[in-house]
Amino acid sequence: MPYNIRMVSTYPPRRCGIGTFCRSLASALSHFTGEVGYIRIAAIDSHNGPYEIPVDLIIDQHNPKSWSNAVNHIYARAKESVTPTAIILQHEYGLDPDEDGNAGCGTNFVDMVKAFRERGLITLVYLHTVLDEPNEHQRDVLQGLAEYSDGLIVTTESAISILESPSYGIAHSKLTHIDHGIRMHHPSQFDRLAIKKEWGLENHFLATTLGLQSPDKGIQHSIRAYGRFVKDSCTKEQRKRIVYLIVGQCHPELVRADGCGPYHEYQAMLDEALNDAKVKWCKVKELNGVDFSEYDIVFYDTFLNESGLLKLYGATNVMLLPYLNMQQISSGILADVLGSGRVAVATKFRYAVELIHSNKACPAGAIIGRYARGILVDPGEPSVEQIAQGLDYLVFNEHKRLRIEKQAHQRGYQMRWDNSAWALLQYIDFVREQKEIVTGRGVKFTREKPSVLEIKKRRATL
Repeated sequence: MPYNIRMVSTYPPRRCGIGTFCRSLASALSHFTGEVGYIRIAAIDSHNGPYEIPVDLIIDQHNPKSWSNAVNHIYARAKESVTPTAIILQHEYGLDPDEDGNAGCGTNFVDMVKAFRERGLITLVYLHTVLDEPNEHQRDVLQGLAEYSDGLIVTTESAISILESPSYGIAHSKLTHIDHGIRMHHPSQFDRLAIKKEWGLENHFLATTLGLQSPDKGIQHSIRAYGRFVKDSCTKEQRKRIVYLIVGQCHPELVRADGCGPYHEYQAMLDEALNDAKVKWCKVKELNGVDFSEYDIVFYDTFLNESGLLKLYGATNVMLLPYLNMQQISSGILADVLGSGRVAVATKFRYAVELIHSNKACPAGAIIGRYARGILVDPGEPSVEQIAQGLDYLVFNEHKRLRIEKQAHQRGYQMRWDNSAWALLQYIDFVREQKEIVTGRGVKFTREKPSVLEIKKRRATL
């Protein structure tokens, strides 16, 4: 029997990585017409609309009453249909304020999941942040989601170990791993040279950083790293044929915060990094007409649509991801880099270690990932020298760079969005079957004395 899918998440036009994730997942699910009825989104909104279908319900992020009204609306719609409804929540602490508006301090997600459980609706939760050392509220929220939902979904296998640890104590049976999907199905989907010619970059090696900008993205360090690389490794003529393209606008939440104070502080931080790097740079709204041989770094100040993003993945030679949050368990950009068959130089955040290094232990310093899927570097100030080393290695060793591209794509190909969507549908089926299982003639036993025979879980030594 097919399922109606109801997601609770941010959604475009809100500029948010989780919203992009939700849109991609919904699009992939829509291709399974035999397994999926309708797909509808309850969009968590912070003055970001207007929205279009599949969004049919808007939740005011800062209004607790709006969250409870959404529960009633979703339940009413589910009861109207003879097709069962599966509810998928995309959880992120920052989307859950308390009644006083304090970000990350609310219980709206837990209250919503509990209400759906009481009404008998299948409810699953994607976790987009899993912290090694949560505070009491953060731990209570995830424990509450585990208790009241039918299952928690993470995009990294290492997050399962954290959730099972004493920090959370969540049962393994409540947890499942489903890969983050990727948009690009094959590196030849867009021809790299053709795209470069379109922008006047055909004679340039292109290093790129994509995404909404904020201090924790670490761009202040990659700027210094790039300046060091072109100074120490390149001749004057070579420097004219290499460019670092930083694509994306400042995160809107940063711009709005505290009368734009954090935004101005961030801009001052970037200006200082540019001065320290001693690079020539410019900021543009369009790439056409830019003389890239005149600049080391070009800021492309825009929010790209889907087509523009895919073209940039296709055009780039190296993607720099100097993120500072090492507990980050998901990154659509890194997933798409591998799916595009491109090389990432990334800090050792959790998702990068999993995708690039198969969760093996990472010694200090720049290292080439397991099976040569990319290069990992330490975060913060150490990344300046290590990113420069990575660029030096990739720019001047073409055959090794192309080998990394091939190895990256082999992993990325497994992560196509249709594979991830199908895995989700199979998990929904499993949950539904579990709900319908009748114990039968088996006698239930409760342990009343310690066991000397219990199999101890063996944890792999990383």
